[in-house]
Amino acid sequence: MADTTASTGSTPTTASPAAPSAPLRPDRPVYVVGGGPGGLSVAYALRARGVRAVVLERSDRVGASWRRHYDRLRLHTTRRLSSLPGLRMPRRFGRWVSRADMVRYLEKYAEHHQLEIVTGVEVSRVERAPDGGGWLLRASGGRELLGSAVVVATGHNHTPRLPDWPGRDTYTGELLHAREYRTAAPYAGRDVLVVGAGNTGAEIAVDLAEGGAERVRLAVRTPPHIVRRSTAGWPSQFTAIAVRRLPVFLVDLLARAVCRISVPDLSAHGLPRPSAGLYSRVRAGAIPVQDVGIVDAVRRGRVEVVAAVEGFEGGTVLLADGGRAEPDSVIAATGYRRGLEDVVGHLGVLDGRGRPIPRGARTLKHAPGLYFTGFTNPISGMLRELAADARKIARRIDRKGTGVERIRARA
Repeated sequence: MADTTASTGSTPTTASPAAPSAPLRPDRPVYVVGGGPGGLSVAYALRARGVRAVVLERSDRVGASWRRHYDRLRLHTTRRLSSLPGLRMPRRFGRWVSRADMVRYLEKYAEHHQLEIVTGVEVSRVERAPDGGGWLLRASGGRELLGSAVVVATGHNHTPRLPDWPGRDTYTGELLHAREYRTAAPYAGRDVLVVGAGNTGAEIAVDLAEGGAERVRLAVRTPPHIVRRSTAGWPSQFTAIAVRRLPVFLVDLLARAVCRISVPDLSAHGLPRPSAGLYSRVRAGAIPVQDVGIVDAVRRGRVEVVAAVEGFEGGTVLLADGGRAEPDSVIAATGYRRGLEDVVGHLGVLDGRGRPIPRGARTLKHAPGLYFTGFTNPISGMLRELAADARKIARRIDRKGTGVERIRARA
């Protein structure tokens, strides 16, 4: 029999006086899958409305993805616009919050709001409840949990994606995903090839160059748009918020003019300006690279730009332009898969690329009460949009109300 919570036994149904043969469905909590910023935000927003929310986190602590990021990482969005609902980030964190401070903030957020979090529980499948009263979650340890609604907030950085390059399995050199990278210290005096010119790849390359690596190369398939994190004290996030609802072609034109003024042409160093517009690329899923040192590192030759990786041959890396490299280590900053197929793929809620079709407070008619947050990467700032999504989702669930378990007032 299914449990209504992650920690207690089944809740018995009670018979209706008017129709003894028709049992009433018990009120059930909202289950939030994922204890990162998105999941914690939704849990707080629901709690603030008196709705019981239970966060299910597969690791042993909240903020698992943030704990695994490299030490150098700082938010590319300002502290003021990155706080989650109900608790501001401390001013002592500075304008660009560090990875370590972000982890501290998430821990404090969960404690401050007294969120109900169950760790060490991984949800493997979400199904419609047998009685039609919400959702059944199948989780680790044989758990079967019944919820009135489900919010999936496992986010972008769920499962590391490593391309199936020819010869990868027989490569004799060191090959690791960027998720395993922490600091440059182990690579001092070594030859390192970083694959992928997104924000993670660019920042790891800079970290290696500044941290004592003998040689750093950055393999690039499609040159990225590069923007300044701030110009004359004005964060690029402010501009992104101001223009995000303008026509794409207009933002492309404006961005092209700004970039020509603020970012030097790196064509001679192997990074030509992209032909496609910045916002057009964003709408296709390619976020601009924030310059936290990559421009200077490339111009000074501390980071060499090379062609994309095509495969491996023994201890040699084969490049798309016919070149060959024999680095000591290859760090693949090749992104992540959302990993939703096994959990909700059977429900018809994912598109052809494995992305949720409904977002925020929207649900599909054939999957009412199933919500997703944190699966887009807007130029206005992920944390800012997570906060907005949380409020909208909580309002929608609260207004629907049917079958939702309420928090009992304390005596």
